[in-house]
Amino acid sequence: MKLPDTIYTASTWIVPILIAITFHEAAHAFAAWRFGDDTAHRLGRITFNPLKHVDPFGTILLPALLFLTKAPFLFGWAKPVPVAFQRLGEPRRDMALVAIAGPLTNVVLAVVSAALIRLAWLLPESMTP
Repeated sequence: MKLPDTIYTASTWIVPILIAITFHEAAHAFAAWRFGDDTAHRLGRITFNPLKHVDPFGTILLPALLFLTKAPFLFGWAKPVPVAFQRLGEPRRDMALVAIAGPLTNVVLAVVSAALIRLAWLLPESMTP
């Protein structure tokens, strides 16, 4: 594989994964904050800055190794958002809502992405690839 092809392929994987990981973790942090736990807020984790959520091994090294070895899938993770259960208003219910916030955000991102891809025919033909 040529270098431009490798860069193109890597960028089509890296950008969406970084967006998904960042939004996912920020959603957990935001939900925890809204339900009464300010731990993640004090640590600056309610942000769309990917550097706040990156785990060196799980976000960079492992996915890079899988990509470079041409694995049929990519796998990774980000730093978990700290949540103090006892600070939540109704710990049992609120923790379930904090937990679902990340995956729900990923579903919303997937739906928005699918809608944008569906509208790709509106782009000029030179931009379509």
